[in-house]
Amino acid sequence: MSQSTWTFLIVGISFVLYIVVALWARAKSTSEFYVAGKGVHPVLNGMATAADWMSAASFLSMAGLIAFLGYQGAQYLMGWTGGYVLLALLLAPYLRKFGKFTVPDFIGERYYSQGARLVAVIAALFVSFTYVVGQMKGVGVAFSRFLQIDFTYGVIIGVLIVFFYAVLGGMKGITYTQVAQYCVLIFAYLVPAIFISLIMVDNPFPQLGLGGKLSDGTYLLDKLDQVCRDLGFQEYTISKKSTIDLAFVTAALMLGTAGLPHVIVRFFTVPNVKDARKSAGWALLFIALLYTTAPAIAVFSRTNLISTVENKPYTELPAWFHNWEGTGLLKFEDKNGDGRVQYYNDANPAFVNETATPNGWQGSELTVDRDIMVMANPEIANLPAWVVALVVAGGLAAALSTAAGLLLVISTSISHDLLKNWLKPTITEKGELRAARITIAIAVIIAGWAGIDPPGYVAQVVAFAFGLAAASFFPAIIMGIFSKRVNRQGAIAGMLTGLIFTTAYIVYFKFLGGTPDGYWWGISPEGIGTVGMLLNFVVSLSVTFLTPPPPLHVQQMIDTIRLPDE
Repeated sequence: MSQSTWTFLIVGISFVLYIVVALWARAKSTSEFYVAGKGVHPVLNGMATAADWMSAASFLSMAGLIAFLGYQGAQYLMGWTGGYVLLALLLAPYLRKFGKFTVPDFIGERYYSQGARLVAVIAALFVSFTYVVGQMKGVGVAFSRFLQIDFTYGVIIGVLIVFFYAVLGGMKGITYTQVAQYCVLIFAYLVPAIFISLIMVDNPFPQLGLGGKLSDGTYLLDKLDQVCRDLGFQEYTISKKSTIDLAFVTAALMLGTAGLPHVIVRFFTVPNVKDARKSAGWALLFIALLYTTAPAIAVFSRTNLISTVENKPYTELPAWFHNWEGTGLLKFEDKNGDGRVQYYNDANPAFVNETATPNGWQGSELTVDRDIMVMANPEIANLPAWVVALVVAGGLAAALSTAAGLLLVISTSISHDLLKNWLKPTITEKGELRAARITIAIAVIIAGWAGIDPPGYVAQVVAFAFGLAAASFFPAIIMGIFSKRVNRQGAIAGMLTGLIFTTAYIVYFKFLGGTPDGYWWGISPEGIGTVGMLLNFVVSLSVTFLTPPPPLHVQQMIDTIRLPDE
């Protein structure tokens, strides 16, 4: 069968599976819509959590970023995996014992304030919407390649599909759909990695193949370092990023993970605290399968890309190159008219001067969107058509699973936290479900529109969401659990300070003309959430000790949350 036939077949089967599962597990009550009735088995919840957490940023973009950033890309690996450990051990069991549906629910009750709840809702909407924009770009990348259409139309199709099963199933439907999506995405990620590792270094374990030798006896990483030097790029295994920025980006990703509302809510879907701990352990195992493989995929894809296209006649390039050109995410511009692809670092003055023509041409002729590297990798390596199709299905599973979870957070923030718990307490269960579904419809349309032209690569956009979560949620949650003294005035002031500062910094340097030369202390927008988090702590504690302590019943409630009696 042809590649397109395989792709339609595998993607079609996976989508039929998702739709059948969503229909079977359709939510019939607000409890099922918000937290799946609190009846999900820990192993299944671990899979669903892994699928929810391993978004398009993990599946599509992370290995692509590492492929081009090299050692510097380790900040994404360390930040996201470390953050999940922090969440699973330090926060999830206590939040589950508290027993509320959402993070704004926890903050509103813990800080005995509708104002605190409102600030938390605003923060949840900021974080979730920023995150879901990255997912919609991932959906567009996968669909544009799958259907051989322009990226914009790929996003539009993804919007329609996400809308269908997020509105239909609620948390119950999404949970069981995400179990199926995890199975698809992890199989799709590992199979091509194993194939390529066998081909390149004769090792079936890609994690070990990363340090293996090529057929000529050269170490794979040494070969890639040499190729990068020859093309004027920075050596792959060396980072020139400042240590402080590397540390702050890693911390923002880590602490942001611990404050992500769509991941936290997953621990409310199991029967009790004991099962919440178990599902956290299972999720970490399922997540590790992908994250330990990503560095190998990054090296394989970058090495194969360069060897396949550099200085090759355009007319002799393989079919995969022209297929991706059709999506608009891979572009070749023959600047010197010689019919060959010149790919090198056009930011390197010495290299540019050496290769410039008498006509004044200078600059690389190849533009590669980093988010295509994982999906293009099996095609570049000339793997069987069914493997290529499998990766397309996996990319869609990763993007759609997280997008659905985020949209549910957005809908619950409006329908449950604002309407039910504040503006309209008398609303019926039917009316609450209707409001939730209308909110999802509006949110997915706006997110799709923004996803067509996001302010960066998928992982970069997601990093902004993590920074916002770190700056707003993390201090409020951690102090809410482990300190009886922190009060509503402190929490509100801290969350507003962290959220406003971090948002303003990101907006200025990404949209209002700020340049890297102007970064404060050399910290990039991806890492500024760590500074926002520190400001949050300082303001919260300062205001707290200038104002009265929380009521006695709140302090007693905190003691109850911390007792490990379940």
